[in-house]
Amino acid sequence: MYKFCNDSIPHEAAGRFGATMVVLRPASPGTGVIAGGAVRAIMEEAGIHNILTNSVGSRNANNVVKATLKGLKGLRSAEQVARIRGRELHEIQA
Repeated sequence: MYKFCNDSIPHEAAGRFGATMVVLRPASPGTGVIAGGAVRAIMEEAGIHNILTNSVGSRNANNVVKATLKGLKGLRSAEQVARIRGRELHEIQA
């Protein structure tokens, strides 16, 4: 399973499904889960404790869930980005 740094996500991400778009933003420690019903449930199950979210467009719960999962699947760690770019980790963190 993916390990979240500081109980948050590593970078901003967005997921889109149908007419729904969910924006996921990292938050500082102590912020908590700022999200609506369906997104909040997913974040709590995923072990994310500090995150800011916004849902735009359709509020259909099924579409919100699918857009949230697409956003989470799009997250990449620094190690994954370095491997994709064919560089060392210290080269992309500079």
